[in-house]
Amino acid sequence: MLPIRDNIPSRHTPIATKALIVVNVLLFISQWAMPDKEFAEFVYRYGFIPVRFLNSIMEFGILHTDSYLPMLTSMFLHGNWVHLISNMWMLWLFGDNVEDIMGFARFLIFYILCGLISGFTHFLFNPVSSVPTVGASGAIAGVMGAYLILFPHSRIVTLVPVFIFLPMFIHVPAFIFLIIWFLSQLYSGVTQWVGGGNVGGIAWWAHISGFLAGMFLHKYFAKRRIYWSF
Repeated sequence: MLPIRDNIPSRHTPIATKALIVVNVLLFISQWAMPDKEFAEFVYRYGFIPVRFLNSIMEFGILHTDSYLPMLTSMFLHGNWVHLISNMWMLWLFGDNVEDIMGFARFLIFYILCGLISGFTHFLFNPVSSVPTVGASGAIAGVMGAYLILFPHSRIVTLVPVFIFLPMFIHVPAFIFLIIWFLSQLYSGVTQWVGGGNVGGIAWWAHISGFLAGMFLHKYFAKRRIYWSF
């Protein structure tokens, strides 16, 4: 299923959401314009590497701010076009409405905080991994978690490819869509963990923790409340 749009119009221009998308796209274009060696060095320097983080906090302490810098910069890097487009599409789909509730500055802080929480969780599950991790998925999962609580009764217009040349559009309640998404991440995370982990693959636990962080932290960033009627 491919989500196309939701049925909740934005009350304000989603400046932060648009800015995040533009920054991610521009950084992706610039990194892929690099020669292979320079690109590899760039990803190694600005991607989040759990074992490097472990060594840093063992040497300088858990509160050493420089240790967390790659955890932040990695949130703005992506591995390929599919990774970028899928992340930015989900951010565009859910980010505008969440930003409506939080406002520009609060939304940015919330987004980065969810990304940092997801990165730290990835570290906890893979503390000795030397594989660079990149992507905004954890932060965007936080936005999705907030959307679940703030707009559970909205409808997501979803493309279902019944046949190759016969697409079908259905309106899926946001609650159902997002719970299914979360359960799929949880299943993959548990399967990976029980199977010994594949640290070179997808950071499932970063998605899971980012989503849960968004669910529980949104109330500290919301500027107004939504009251649903049944």
